[in-house]
Amino acid sequence: MLKVARYTVNVIQKCNFSSALPKPHSTPDVLYSGIFINNEWHKSRSGQTFPTINPASGLPITEIQKGGKEDIDLAVDAACSAFQFNSKWRTLDASDRGRLLYKLSDLLERDAVYVASLETLDNGKPFRDSYHIDVASSIKVLRYCAGWADKLHGRTIPVDGKYFAYTRHEPVGVCGQIIPWNFPLLMAAWKIGPALATGNTLILKPAEQTPLTSLYLAELTKEAGFPAGVVNVVPGFGDAGAALVANTKVDKIAFTGSTEVGKKIQQGSGMYNLKRTSLELGGKSPNIILADVDIEKAVEAAHFGVFFNQGQVCCAGSRTFVEDKIYDEFVERSVERAKKRTVGDPFHPETEQGPQVDEEQMKKILSMIEEGKRQGAKLVHGGERHGSEGYYVKPTVFKDVEDHHILAKEEIFGPVQQIMKFKHLDELIERANNTNYGLASAVFSKDLDKVNYLVQGIKAGTVWVNCYNVLGCHLPFGGYKDSGIGREMGDYGFQQYQEVKCVVTAVPTKNS
Repeated sequence: MLKVARYTVNVIQKCNFSSALPKPHSTPDVLYSGIFINNEWHKSRSGQTFPTINPASGLPITEIQKGGKEDIDLAVDAACSAFQFNSKWRTLDASDRGRLLYKLSDLLERDAVYVASLETLDNGKPFRDSYHIDVASSIKVLRYCAGWADKLHGRTIPVDGKYFAYTRHEPVGVCGQIIPWNFPLLMAAWKIGPALATGNTLILKPAEQTPLTSLYLAELTKEAGFPAGVVNVVPGFGDAGAALVANTKVDKIAFTGSTEVGKKIQQGSGMYNLKRTSLELGGKSPNIILADVDIEKAVEAAHFGVFFNQGQVCCAGSRTFVEDKIYDEFVERSVERAKKRTVGDPFHPETEQGPQVDEEQMKKILSMIEEGKRQGAKLVHGGERHGSEGYYVKPTVFKDVEDHHILAKEEIFGPVQQIMKFKHLDELIERANNTNYGLASAVFSKDLDKVNYLVQGIKAGTVWVNCYNVLGCHLPFGGYKDSGIGREMGDYGFQQYQEVKCVVTAVPTKNS
C-alpha cells in the first residue's frame, strides 16, 4: 500500500504541500451552484436546474442552475465586452495578468482542503488524489502560466529592403472552453491558465456530472481581481456546449473529451465562423513491456497506468503489450496486484479506487466487460460491480486479448486491464499503431536501442520510457490522429491562444 501511494504521488507534479494528508471535509458545504457571468451569480434564464450526484452513494448533492443557449449568449456578450479594444483587461500590462494568476493560485492553495473535498464529493476520486494531485497540480499550472504572461512576445525580422518588420503575438479573443468530468479542476486550470496569460477572455462550460469545483474556481477569479467578464462559467449539458460552438462571437473553442464529441465540435467550428480549435480527445494507448524489465516494477507501473483515477484517464495504458517470454508471470503478478487494490469510500485515506463518475459510466464499463468475455478474451479477475451502493466496479484483468476484440479497440474508461502478448518488435509497432487513436504510449525496457527504435516507430503525442502518467505543466500534451489537434501545457500550449500579426513599416534608411 505504501509503495502504491509513493509511486502515485511522485510521478505527478506537485505543489509544496506537506506529504501528510490533511483531514478532508467529508460533507463540504456547496457554496456556489449558479451561473457566473460578469463576476456575478445568476439563475438560468429558463429557470431550470439539474442535480449533481455523489457517485459514492448515488444520492443528489445539490441542484445546479442549468445553463442553456440564452445563458451562453449572455456569457459570450460579457466576454466580448471585456475584450473590447481599450478595455480594462486589454490595457492591463502582461506582468499584471501574471500577478492576477499568481493571486488565483494563492487562493486555491489557501482553500486546498475544501476544494479537494469538493472534488472528491462530486467526482468520486480518492481524497488523497484530489489533494496531492488534482489541486496541487492545478496550483502549479496557474503559477507556471503566470510566469509566462510577460515572456510571450514576437520577433524583429531582418527583411530585405528599407523596411522594419516585426511580429506581435496577440490574444485570439473570446474563447469557449469545454472540459470533462474526469479531472474537473485540473482541466479547468489547463484551459483558463494559458487563455488568461495570453490576454483572452473566456466562457468555461464544465461537465454536467462535475460542476462544483469549476464554480468555486469562478468565485476565486473574482476574489483575485480579474475584471468582470474575463472569466465566465456556465454549467449545463450538451446543448450549452453546442450553443458555445455555434455562437459567431466566439473566436476559439478548446475541448477535452471524447473523440465522438470532438469531431462534432470540429465540424461545428467550421460551420458558423471559422473558429480556432484545440481538441484533446480519446486514447487507446499501448504500454509495451519487454522481457528484460524488472518485472515487479513493470507490473506496478502498468497497474497504475490503467487503474489510476478509476481508469477514467484518456491516456490510460489500456493496451498492455507484454513480451511472450514473461507473459504468464506478468499476468499472474498483475492479478495479484489487482486483488490487493483497495476499493471503497473515497474519503478514507487508504482508498486507492473510488466509484465511477456516474451510473451510466458504470453500466458502460460492465457492458464492455461482458462483450469482451463473449468475444473470447479470458477474464482472470473482477468483471463485476463492487457492492450495491454507489457506482463501483471491481478492478478487472483480462488475458489473451486479441487485437480485434472490443477491449483492444474501444476506449473503456474504467478499471479494466487488457494484457496482450507479442513476440517481435516490428510486429509490435504495427499492432501498437493499428488504432485511430494516438494520444500516449509507454515502453519498459533496459535495452536503449530497442527503446529508441520503438520511440521512433510509435505514433503518439507522448511516449513514456520506464514510467507512466508523468504529466506536468512544463510538458506538452496532445495526440496524433483522432486523439486531437494541438497541444496543451508547456510553451507549446500558449500557441493555441495567440494570433501572430506581422507588421512591416517602410523606413527612409536602414542600418544593420
